Amino acid sequence: MKNIRNFCIIAHIDHGKSTLADRIISECGAISDRQMSAQVMDTMDIEKERGITIKAQSVRLEYEFENEKFVLNLIDTPGHVDFSYEVSRSLASCEGALLVVDASQGVEAQTIANVYIALENNLEIIPVINKIDLPSADIDKVKHEIEHIIGINCDEALCVSAKSGQGIKELIEAIITKIPAPKEADNSPCKALIYDSWFDNYLGALALVRVYEGQIALNDEVFIMSTAKKHLVQGLLYPHPLAPIKTKQLSSGEVGIVVLGLKTLGDVQVGDTITLSKNKASKAIEGFEKAKAFVFAGLYPIETDKFEDLRDALEKLKLNDSSITYEPETSLALGFGFRVGFLGLLHMEVIKERLEREFNLDLIATAPTVTYEVYLTDGSMIQIQNPSELPMVNKIDHIKEPFVRATIITPSEFLGNLITLLNNKRGVQVKMDYITPVRVLLEYDLPLNEIVMDFYDKLKSLTKGYASFDYEPIEFRVGDLVKLDIKVAGENVDALSIIVPSQKAQSKGRELVKAMKEIVPRQLFEVAIQASIGSKIIARETIKSMGKNVTAKCYGGDITRKRKLLEKQKEGKKRMKAIGKVSLPQEAFLSVLKID
Repeated sequence: MKNIRNFCIIAHIDHGKSTLADRIISECGAISDRQMSAQVMDTMDIEKERGITIKAQSVRLEYEFENEKFVLNLIDTPGHVDFSYEVSRSLASCEGALLVVDASQGVEAQTIANVYIALENNLEIIPVINKIDLPSADIDKVKHEIEHIIGINCDEALCVSAKSGQGIKELIEAIITKIPAPKEADNSPCKALIYDSWFDNYLGALALVRVYEGQIALNDEVFIMSTAKKHLVQGLLYPHPLAPIKTKQLSSGEVGIVVLGLKTLGDVQVGDTITLSKNKASKAIEGFEKAKAFVFAGLYPIETDKFEDLRDALEKLKLNDSSITYEPETSLALGFGFRVGFLGLLHMEVIKERLEREFNLDLIATAPTVTYEVYLTDGSMIQIQNPSELPMVNKIDHIKEPFVRATIITPSEFLGNLITLLNNKRGVQVKMDYITPVRVLLEYDLPLNEIVMDFYDKLKSLTKGYASFDYEPIEFRVGDLVKLDIKVAGENVDALSIIVPSQKAQSKGRELVKAMKEIVPRQLFEVAIQASIGSKIIARETIKSMGKNVTAKCYGGDITRKRKLLEKQKEGKKRMKAIGKVSLPQEAFLSVLKID
């Protein structure tokens, strides 16, 4: 027990977390040079292409130090805000954390968010300054930033280069000497925290656990606390990125994979507690809550007969990622599809991309929305995610929308542009702090509705990519919101409805109809595109009808013959306008997503 070290690595995206993990793994000799690949802990193609960690991975390493064998359990964590739920569970499973900061970039927003979670869990934090071999590295400045923002003493900060391997030996020795061993509790009733789960085609749903108290052995009957179900342990494995190692039991302080042979991932939720059914623990490990979806979007197959394929794909993907929620919905414009809940925008992008790649589907996503609380005049409250679910205006008393606390770190030269952007997005400033003379930390309360569309892209383009952004949900607040409908040829297009603040409704409506005018193909009759709030039309564009020269066959002859033909055409156009249907191309729905 005294020779086990459980630790994780926390860092902002692109600060070299996965590369550092690779270097520690190869230094401990867990994978031979021949089998080693870059980002060995990232198993998905999307992770390698985008250079981000989506699914946290773990590995058990062995290292000899001062003639003693030590077991190092490296619990990798995703760096992106959308996956902060996984980060919090991973951190709860450790005794220590490596705080990795890029020597050329300095402290960023997500670094701070994850450090606060680590401090809440009372972890021993070792500051590590990475990429010291870069020409732009400024180690003293980064040390000053860590001390100023986070308040951790950096006199003994380790300077490493994960790429060249410089300082890695000292880092592993610091992990062994500074991070405390887990507390021994082999004789207590078993308690193990599930901090990750995934689906294996051969073994079923797997739970990656950290055992806090007691032991789990092969063929034990375990009891899962939140579902109150009993299962038999069919296998125990130590985690390894290439070939997990079989074992007969897991003792307190250890990290391992429990094979229960389950067909669904819903039975092993992240954050849940496993105990033995014959000697149950009195209470679960605190902090378990189901991952909540914040962003919702409709996913529809472009070919309508692929609806069943999409259902199967979502079922299979839920086995791999239990945080997505979905329910069927229909749209007059797009046919049958699903309303899917995601943890955030990056999560939405990744899931859509995985569905298209892994299951060979062509999908269209509607504009992302958030959950609103609608308080009705009869005193009841309903939650809606889809604008089309909004009740009639006369039944609504008020609407509450979710707010988030955003942390942004930016070079001070872009401050003016950023504050303008945040004010346009209805942000409320909470704090502004100069970390160094040239870097500023901003804290703002923002409506989640304003950041789900294109906020991150704008933030990056305004600051030339230098600003970093992180957010956490705080509460629901009353908002002055209305539903904006788009009518094409007098008919509401439900997939284009959006909920907007009333002061922005007019400008948003104008932009929407303007963009739609460019996209909707011309018909043989005149088509009106209107934006409306309730029954009030606030913007309109008209698509002119296609001209057809009906008098072409009338050469010569009396003018009245031509007039008669033109009158006949006019009547026909009127009739067409009354019964004509306009079919919208798929680009029309995508254009709405691109409208600011």
